[in-house]
Amino acid sequence: FEDIIAVLALYRPGPLKSGMVDMFVRRKHKEEEVSYPDDSLKDILEQSYGVIVYQEQVLQIAQKMAGFTLGSADILRRAMGKKKPEEMAAQKKNFVDGCTANDVDRKTAEKVFTEIEVFSGYGFNKCHSAPYAELAYKNAYLKANYPGEYMAASLSTSMSNTDTVTVLLDECRRMEIP
Repeated sequence: FEDIIAVLALYRPGPLKSGMVDMFVRRKHKEEEVSYPDDSLKDILEQSYGVIVYQEQVLQIAQKMAGFTLGSADILRRAMGKKKPEEMAAQKKNFVDGCTANDVDRKTAEKVFTEIEVFSGYGFNKCHSAPYAELAYKNAYLKANYPGEYMAASLSTSMSNTDTVTVLLDECRRMEIP
């Protein structure tokens, strides 16, 4: 289930373009060593093999490394979503200054901020991804265990969309459902 949640968060334009998806997959399958930009982030990034996958992780990283309050971490998250260069420059300064005040090397702080910045434009909340994963899991279960009923219900809810009906009818034929 955790994998479904991660897939739904990862398969978005930002993570796909940045190579995060490939890194996540290689690390999950032990084809690449899991590493962390800073050892203090292991407990935050361990569930995602050292890759920033969720917005909640950005908030936790800002709090842990830079000493941000939850409120200031959320301001960082919102600034990243807006992509205003002047706001991002101020947030980078706050982040790096906070990190160095917490005895984090400036180069490491800048590297982590860059990773956060790459992620941020398309980052997804885990709390949003989880309910989508639940729906995907339930639909997969129903389709696998009640294929005729599932496809009939899918066709019924899509009657007004001929493009979708065509795709569903092709799927019925593939599944050998009359």
